[in-house]
Amino acid sequence: MNSRTLYVTDLDGTLMRNDLSISEFSVRTINELVEKGFAFTYATARSINSARTITGELKLNLPVITRNGAVLADNTTGKYLEKAVFTDEEVKLLKELIPELPRCGFVSCFFGDEMIKAYVPVEHTVCFQGYLDYYKNDRAKTEVPDLESMFCGVPGYVTLISSKEDLDPIYERVKDYSGWECIFQKDIYRDEYWLEICPQNCTKAKSILKLKEQYGFEKVVVFGDSVNDLPMFKAADEAYAVSNALDELKNVATAVIGSNEEDAVAQFLKGIKG
Repeated sequence: MNSRTLYVTDLDGTLMRNDLSISEFSVRTINELVEKGFAFTYATARSINSARTITGELKLNLPVITRNGAVLADNTTGKYLEKAVFTDEEVKLLKELIPELPRCGFVSCFFGDEMIKAYVPVEHTVCFQGYLDYYKNDRAKTEVPDLESMFCGVPGYVTLISSKEDLDPIYERVKDYSGWECIFQKDIYRDEYWLEICPQNCTKAKSILKLKEQYGFEKVVVFGDSVNDLPMFKAADEAYAVSNALDELKNVATAVIGSNEEDAVAQFLKGIKG
């Protein structure tokens, strides 16, 4: 087993199936490989709490990359290992640039080792209300009275969920500021768009390269399906797109493998384990 190679997969649409689960085969295969010394982790836009409802049975030794690189965490315990946060100046600017935020989004704020999703109970956009309804049992959701209160504790991530028409003008306002990263893309599962803003230098690619350096890996191999996987595809030595990936990703991939419904990542890993 070559432990000098780091393997990193996206979750939604890549390791995960369309029913938002990871198959027993994939879990078993990955756990067996990790137990034998295989260096494997995942990178996702999800928070660690959201990810662990799906990845909880994976026995991973390496930090997992969450919030598109803003937070490194322990998949077993859910503990934050490293987290990036906005500066006071950036918080002030975000409030000025996104007055619509209470209608269509939330702010992930840290209080020590705890994280809340601060949102205002007003009339929301259809898409954001759908998100709140779907995650009605999410204990991190916290009602606050107004926009100012959304940036409580130590703010580290802004999420807006609505139609492309609603979010386009907001994206134009925030995309060119050098102090943060913006990811704007269509949701994999529903007809809605997500605009996510996180602190500067927080991307999947930069976090992967950080792990590569910290642990002394010589090579990086990644798997993905969507636009926010492009930077890590370009940073990796090898990059594999699942067959359900966007053409934009397939065009820069080392190769195209099977689909997320066919356990493509686990099948690929199983095929090289010898």
